[in-house]
Amino acid sequence: MNTSQGAVHPVEAPPPQTEGAANVPLPRVRMKDLQGMPGTVGGWVLRVCQFLFAAVALTVMATTTDFPSVTAFCYLVAAAGLQCMWSLILSIVDAYALLVGRRLQNSRVVSLFAVGDGVTSTLTFAAACASAGITVLIGNDLGACGKNHCTQFETATAMAFLSWFAALPSFLLNFWSLASR
Repeated sequence: MNTSQGAVHPVEAPPPQTEGAANVPLPRVRMKDLQGMPGTVGGWVLRVCQFLFAAVALTVMATTTDFPSVTAFCYLVAAAGLQCMWSLILSIVDAYALLVGRRLQNSRVVSLFAVGDGVTSTLTFAAACASAGITVLIGNDLGACGKNHCTQFETATAMAFLSWFAALPSFLLNFWSLASR
């Protein structure tokens, strides 16, 4: 029978505290840059995905002729447009930070990113949910897909949800970074 033998490794004792050093606070340990946070490759990839999904949702919905007749679809176009602009601007900032090797961990920058991500992701999610409800109403309940552009509505709604799925990690990581300060 094989049994493992316990091993004891010596641990160095901490240096003794002097009388005057008892009131000195210990240095704070900072969270490392996780992929997905501003200024990382993962953050840039998330921003590009947010932009691409929102741009597809905006383009598909805007190319249908009867989207202005439904308020939820107009809301989706407005939210996707805002998500496109926000994500494009922040992807450019992330790309610049990566190229020059700067960290984007300034508390003001992180708070701006967290608030902006929170607002845009909430708007995108609400617009996607509203559009999904109208799409189900048109397709399943009214059975009027022959007269409407159900496939385009469903595609735009799905792209809006994907844009929200890409925006959510950005918001959560920025909020976590802000809360850990």
